[in-house]
Amino acid sequence: MQRLESLVSDKNLVELYEKLERGFPLSLEDGLYLYETDDIFGLAAIANRWCERLNGNFVFFVVNRHINPTNYCVNRCAFCAFSKTRGEPGGYELTLSEILDKAKEAASEGAREFHIVGGLHPDWPYEYYIEIVRLLKENFPHIHIKAYTAVEIDYFSRISGKSVEDVLAELKNAGLDSMPGGGAEIFNEEIRKVLCPEKISSERWLEIHRTAHKLGIKTNCTMLYGHLESLKDRVEHLIALRKLQEETGGFQAFVPLSFHPENTAVCVEPATGVDDLKTIAVSRLVLHNVPHIKAYWIMLGEGIAQLALLFGADDLEGTVYEEKITHSAGATSPQGLTKKRLLKMIKDVGKIPVERDALYNRIRVYE
Repeated sequence: MQRLESLVSDKNLVELYEKLERGFPLSLEDGLYLYETDDIFGLAAIANRWCERLNGNFVFFVVNRHINPTNYCVNRCAFCAFSKTRGEPGGYELTLSEILDKAKEAASEGAREFHIVGGLHPDWPYEYYIEIVRLLKENFPHIHIKAYTAVEIDYFSRISGKSVEDVLAELKNAGLDSMPGGGAEIFNEEIRKVLCPEKISSERWLEIHRTAHKLGIKTNCTMLYGHLESLKDRVEHLIALRKLQEETGGFQAFVPLSFHPENTAVCVEPATGVDDLKTIAVSRLVLHNVPHIKAYWIMLGEGIAQLALLFGADDLEGTVYEEKITHSAGATSPQGLTKKRLLKMIKDVGKIPVERDALYNRIRVYE
């Protein structure tokens, strides 16, 4: 293996990598330094080296299907182009039969995971959300159900009068296998007051994931970046996630989400490709204890997502199909990718594709 010193011009990056090797997590100052270095190829080298230390030369993907039951939402966050109010053009709500039809289509295509998130419907009772999970698990017991963000779980708690722990236990009993990481946005509370004042606090988000981990429910975690936050806000967000992972070990993957401003109330320039790639690399190094970093091609686009596999990412998410949330905000990526396309993206950067299930068990290695 080539020595890092020969790949890195900013020798401080080598020192930060060696700090990780000695078992010391990176500090806020370290994370900011990683963002501010001009040696982007050196940053890629050390992030890729840490990624390979954890996962070898493998890049994972899953055959999955996104199902968004409704875009009606009692929250109208400034950054969200997906949510609608009843009566607003473009609003929709799926019946249980329609959800089942989408699931049947996905199952026929070999899906191993249903990814279910949506709006906080003003009229649906708590039992409806439970029934979605139960119906899918009864009909497709072999398919993993990853459903409902911490924001949705909090909403279910409020409309049912039950504790978060009881809600999660009932969902698990109905067939919930894991949770996505959405709703974290950025943990700086002042920015949350502007972006999503009605949404749960950062502490509430962390507490719900802590409770899920306690019940044996694995989750992902996220960060929305490229809007009103500073680099310091980003690194502090990552460190908060790392601390919870030290406590519970329940996060499977971290997903950096590049903000898309089109059709939202937040007028900013989208993140550049360099910012996207740096965020992947910084995430891999600051979150040294989270097993996987996703290059979410839906938000990054295929090209940047592919390059991210050289900057510390080891997961391309999956086939997805019919993603609605990011495309409502102007994403130009496809709404789904074929397995063949994912394999080519991974192989073209010299990595080894691994088809996985939702818990990162290896289904097939494409040597």
